[in-house]
Amino acid sequence: MRENYGRKNTWKGVSRLAVKTGIQLYSVRGSLAKDPYGTLAKVAEIGYRYVEGANGNAAEDPGVGFGVPAREMKKALDDAGLKLVGCHVTPLQLDLIDRVLDYHQEVGNPQIGCAIDFFPYGDRDFILRRCELFNQIGEKCRARGMRFYYHNHYQEFQRFGGDYVYDIIMANTDPSLVFVELDTYWVMRAGLDPLAAMEKYKDRLILLHQKDFPHDAPQKLVMFDGIINPRANINMDVFGATIYPECFTEIGTGILPIQDFIDAAQAVPSLEYILLEQDFSKLDELESIQVSMNAFRKFSGIEWD
Repeated sequence: MRENYGRKNTWKGVSRLAVKTGIQLYSVRGSLAKDPYGTLAKVAEIGYRYVEGANGNAAEDPGVGFGVPAREMKKALDDAGLKLVGCHVTPLQLDLIDRVLDYHQEVGNPQIGCAIDFFPYGDRDFILRRCELFNQIGEKCRARGMRFYYHNHYQEFQRFGGDYVYDIIMANTDPSLVFVELDTYWVMRAGLDPLAAMEKYKDRLILLHQKDFPHDAPQKLVMFDGIINPRANINMDVFGATIYPECFTEIGTGILPIQDFIDAAQAVPSLEYILLEQDFSKLDELESIQVSMNAFRKFSGIEWD
């Protein structure tokens, strides 16, 4: 059962007809590593127009993680008819950020985001220090006419006393500097209601991540329901050990109430894109994102162009 996260929203008064929908390129990371230019062309051929990057190697590569210079990346995106609408950056360090922003400004990307962050459980001061970093990076982005956003996983919904880590982050970052990319899959795997989270932070919500959970998953949906202790110190090793590839399925083929999320997204004026993300698949990566696009077409309230 999902825990209610704040006041339930009925999402009346939808403000637009459809939400632009794209793909997180982490979904095709293996293909990009082998052939970045050919993979971008195939992503566009499948029908995607809006893409978000995922760079887990920002210390060596300020771009999207595959060693492609900014000028060449811009040309590849333009040639394919793709628009880069964001990029996850790891590690998130102040001494790296100027090079990262130089790259993304040249490419034309309007915003970068925090891909994943870990907080030693019980150390609230560490969280507050990270919040200060987020504010500093947000200020650097704003100075260039760009934005910084925070992407969640499930560990942000551990509690410190009576507060979720996520709420501590939101309360201690400037809403004009740190925006929200809400991942509905991870909110649900934390045992909370994404609709209520969307309502609570709708003034900061600019991007939505959508994955799906399979009918025959080997784990329960909620991570804190016997899979991991909600008071555990979740570092990267613990996180990786608890994530099963079989707990992901092509988006629109699983059990998550995706139409509800789309309906809610339509009522958030600041939300710009719903981005599909496939962390793991039994299929070839490009086949997987084709299946997700085909399955996602059954939902109303989205557009691809």
